Amino acid sequence: MSESTSNRKSQLALDFKSATLYALRVVLHSHDTTALIAALAQRMRDAGSFFENEPVVIDANQIDEPIEWAALIQALSEHSLHPVGVVAQGLNLEAAKRCGLVTVDLANPIPRPTSEPVADKDVPVVAPPVADEVPANLPTEPAVPEVAPAAMVINRQLRSGQRIYARNTDLIVIGVVSQGAEIIADGNIHVYGPLRGKAMAGARGDTSARIFTTQLDPELLAIAGVYRVIETRLDPSLLNQPTIVQLEDDQLKITALGK
Repeated sequence: MSESTSNRKSQLALDFKSATLYALRVVLHSHDTTALIAALAQRMRDAGSFFENEPVVIDANQIDEPIEWAALIQALSEHSLHPVGVVAQGLNLEAAKRCGLVTVDLANPIPRPTSEPVADKDVPVVAPPVADEVPANLPTEPAVPEVAPAAMVINRQLRSGQRIYARNTDLIVIGVVSQGAEIIADGNIHVYGPLRGKAMAGARGDTSARIFTTQLDPELLAIAGVYRVIETRLDPSLLNQPTIVQLEDDQLKITALGK
C-alpha cells in the first residue's frame, strides 16, 4: 500500500472550519398570527425577490404573549425564507425550540470608531499646554491610538449572483456592481463605479452608516434595516450621478454629491 493511499484512508470524512453566515433578522412586534402573516406578505411585496432564499433568525425578545411558532415558520417558508434560529425568552423560547429552531446569540458587534467632520477652515496652530512636571522616577504610559478595522477592498467587477459581506468594517468596491449582485457591510459602503445591484450598509444596526457611489442606478438600497426598492427610474438629478445615501428620521435620503 502506498503512503498516499494510507493518508487518504486515515483522513476523516468531515472536518470543522469557521464560517460567517449572513442571516436576515425578522423582529416581531406582535404575537398575533394574522397580523404577522399580513405584515410578512407586505414586506415581501415591497422587497420584491431581494430576500428570497435567505436564512432567517426570528427575534421575539419584545414578545411576552404566546406565539404560534408552527404557523409563523410555515408562513416564512412559503415566502422562500428559511428560519434557522430564534431569539426569545421563557415559554416562547421553549416552544420555538420544540419547533426545531435553535437559540442564537445576537451579540452586539464591535463598535466602530466614530469619525468627526473636518472643519471647513484651517484650524490655527496653537501652542500645546504646558504639562505638569512628572518626577523622573515615574514612567509615563504612551497613549494608544484607536485603530479602526481595515476596510474590505474589492478591486473587480461583481457579477449577478455574487455577494460580498464586510463584517464589522467598511466595504470599498472599485468596479461595477452589476444587477443581481449584492454588497453588504456592517459599516459604510463605497462604490467607485456604477452601483446597479443591491447595497446594504449598517447591516447590524449602525444607523450612522452611509452608501457612497460615483454612479447610482440600484435595485435596492438599505441602511440599518431601512430599505427602499428602486422599482421606477430615479429622478434624473440622481440617476447615474455621484450620490450619498443616509438615514434621516428613519427614512433613506439620497443626495447628489456636490449639489
